[in-house]
Order: sequence, then structure tokens, then C-alpha cells
Amino acid sequence: MSSTPDRKDYRRVAILIETDDSWGRAVVSAIGQYARRHHWRLLIGPRDSQNRLCLPKRWTGDGVIVHLRTRWLANHLRKFQLPTVDVATMMPNERWAGRVATNDEERAEMAVAHFLERGLKHFACYAPSLGRYSDSRARIFAEKIQQAGYHCSFFDAKEGRQGWELEHHDVLKWLAELQRPLGVFASDPYPARQLAEICDQGGLRVPDEVAILAGDDDDLLCSLAWPRLSAVQLGCHALGEEASLLLDRLMDGAPIPEETTFVSPLRIHSRQSTDILAVSDRELLPIVEFIHREAPRGLQVKQLLREFPISRRSLEQRFRQHLGRSPAEEIRRVRLDRAKELLLETSLSISEVSEACGFVSSAHFSTSFLKQMGTTPSDWRSTHGSGAST
Repeated sequence: MSSTPDRKDYRRVAILIETDDSWGRAVVSAIGQYARRHHWRLLIGPRDSQNRLCLPKRWTGDGVIVHLRTRWLANHLRKFQLPTVDVATMMPNERWAGRVATNDEERAEMAVAHFLERGLKHFACYAPSLGRYSDSRARIFAEKIQQAGYHCSFFDAKEGRQGWELEHHDVLKWLAELQRPLGVFASDPYPARQLAEICDQGGLRVPDEVAILAGDDDDLLCSLAWPRLSAVQLGCHALGEEASLLLDRLMDGAPIPEETTFVSPLRIHSRQSTDILAVSDRELLPIVEFIHREAPRGLQVKQLLREFPISRRSLEQRFRQHLGRSPAEEIRRVRLDRAKELLLETSLSISEVSEACGFVSSAHFSTSFLKQMGTTPSDWRSTHGSGAST
């Protein structure tokens, strides 16, 4: 016979995170899984008469996990003096809260690598102010582009013209001044979808002229956009888990950490909006396309030499010149990208994933995965495979 635990046996935790996108829902889902294991009672998304997330006046709780977006919410929560964990970096000076957030450095590096893998050499960032993300997200991307030896252009919205009120003409004028094909990093799915719609209305072809990558994934927005939008898939499950662990420590009396706990993004969820190979060497392009198609079938470099009339020396030199990596590295990269997709989206065993991606053995697959990701395929799947944003 089950019994209700005494008040001392559980903790009351409020979750102040918007659930209008995949990121919010996935983070809250991960917190919910933790709550079930640790006897938390959750108050999810309470609001006031103005529809603002807030704590009820008479609520007697033990802790809060929040996505701090506004000064009002920060001031509101500070008055309660409860252990609090913020799951973003939009308000980094609020030192009264612990913080767990996506690693923006790694997000930017992943985005830059995705564009460079497609041979792009011209870049821009589209991040109009929407109150959804930190300004540092775009700045860090631009820094990483510059470190790679390229320039990054920013769209500057006119005063008072932000979000969905932007004049499409201004955006198209900005794009017209930039060299193409152009790789554009949009801070999250909302500006990414807006930019795709503006390009469609202005007659700019995505991805052939403008390749668009969103800094966060959303299964609905990215899949329904035309074309479907590529995005950085974040470690939402790990983020929710880490935030819950930190809050538990704070509720036990631990001091607020001075440093943010950063969670790595998972992968690029590649869709049509970056499905481009901007390789100026027209003889190299079909070879790269062949690799993308055949790598998961056990492709070897020697097969490329049989399939295409090119010497090994010339093949290596042209790959290095145009893509910055060898043919063998490109084959391995394509296989590992496919492996991450299968680990997240299927229940295939590690050996089955290895075979499906063209690795010679499970041991070779695990070694290659560990070298790139710093963890084994099974550990990576257990950390990110349940509740991760798709």
C-alpha cells in the first residue's frame, strides 16, 4: 500500500522556464525526470495577471530553476531569497543565482566548422533583439569566424525596429551588399525562420545563395520552415540534469558557485538550409558528394581513386586546399555525424550503429568517437539520448 511522504521527505521546486519551444520543453522534461527520482514536487510555469512567469505570493517552496530573461523577473525572485539556478547567460551579473548554461564557445565552433565543411568563405550573423538570447551568442560566433581567417558581417536593425517589426527591405538590402554564397548564423530558430522567409520573398535562394544555420534547434519551427532549417542541437537533457543537481546542492546549504557550469551542444542537425557544397573546384565537387553518399557504406580512399580519374597526391592536395582536411578525414567526419544521429534517434546497439556507419569494427568506432567527442558512444548516448532536443 502506497503512502504520501511527509512534508520533510520532499522538496517543493518552482520551474520558471517558458515551454513554447523545444529547448524549454526538453529542459523542463529533464528536470521532471530528476524530480521523480528525488521526490521533488514541481510548480511549473506559474504566472501573474499580466501573464509573467513569477512565484505566487503565498508559495512556500525550497528552490527555483529559472531562465532569467528580464530585469523584472530577476528583481522578483531576489526578494524570495530562495536557492536559485539560472539556465542561461542573459543576465550574468545576477550573482545570487547559480548558473548552468550551454557552452557558447563550443556552439560557435560547431557552427563555424559546419559552414567551413561546406566550403563557404563568406559569413554573416543575423541576431535581431528578441529578448530570447544573449547578445554574446552572435559576438562569439563572429570571433570564431575571425579566428578562422574570415570576416563576419552583422545586420544592424534600425532604432525601434526589432523582432518581427523589422523592415524586410532593410534585411534584403544588407544581404545584397554581401558576397555569395553566404553562410548566415542566426542566434535561434525564430530569427532563422524570419530570415528564410525574407529570402524567399526577396528571391534569394536558400541554401544556394544564402545558407542559414540556427543556433538552437526547434523541431516544429525548423521542420516547418521552407526550406527546413539546419540548427545546433543542444544538450537539453544534460542541461536540465545539471541544473537539478546544482539546485539540490544549494538547497542542502552549499555556497553558490562563482563559475558557470557549461554544457556542450550535441551536434549540428543538418537540414536543407545548409545543404550546399560551395567548392569552386568543379572536379572535386562530385568526389565530395560521393563521399557524403557512400561513407556510411564502408568507403575507403582507394575506392575514390578507382571511381574518379585523379592521382592520390592531387586528391590530397585539392582536399587540403579547398576543405582544409584530407579525404580520409572527410570520410571519418561524415561517418561520425551519422553515428551521432543514430545514437540520439534510434535504439540500435553500439555494434549496429558502428556497422550502419561503415566502421570496420565496434572498437574502431569507439576509438574514433572517443577521440572526437572525449567520451565513448555509450556514455554519450546515456547522457544525451533521453530528453535531448530534436
